[in-house]
Amino acid sequence: MTTATTTKLAAGTWNIDASHSTLGFSVRHLMVSKVRGRFTDFSGKLVINEDGTASAEAEIKVASVTTDNEQRDGHLRTADFFHAEEFPTATFKSTGFRVNGDDFVVDGDFTIHGVTKPVSLEVEFNGVNEGMGNGPVAGFEAKTTINRRDFGITIDMPLANGGAVVGDKINLVLEIEVAKEA
Repeated sequence: MTTATTTKLAAGTWNIDASHSTLGFSVRHLMVSKVRGRFTDFSGKLVINEDGTASAEAEIKVASVTTDNEQRDGHLRTADFFHAEEFPTATFKSTGFRVNGDDFVVDGDFTIHGVTKPVSLEVEFNGVNEGMGNGPVAGFEAKTTINRRDFGITIDMPLANGGAVVGDKINLVLEIEVAKEA
């Protein structure tokens, strides 16, 4: 679980600043375009140990999904997709960090819709700043692609001439700012 990149951060706990972070996704729609969305209620932390090893975890309230379309968002919360009533949270827990040039890969277990699968996040480290009087902050951008069917989200909405209303591949893009605990 070590990486040289994380040693740029001081040891300690770095909490996600949700007001300066975005957990976004995109998915193919009608085979020709993409619908983009995000989650607005989430938390998490990155822990850097004195020896440079690190761990990360996050929790997402899936009912906070927004695609800027109330009807679609309501459908996403149903059993057809996230089944937010039965599975109200999605979680990520790291299992390791690997150096990737100037950046790194965070491997972990992602759970959504009651299904846990390993994922690897390609992470770009954006640096550390002393912040604005409340202590240091750091920024990251992470990307991965998952298949919704792997997580039990198997709704089929076929089109008459082939293809589907909703694609299987979900692109996740996380723009994260963390603040060091005092």
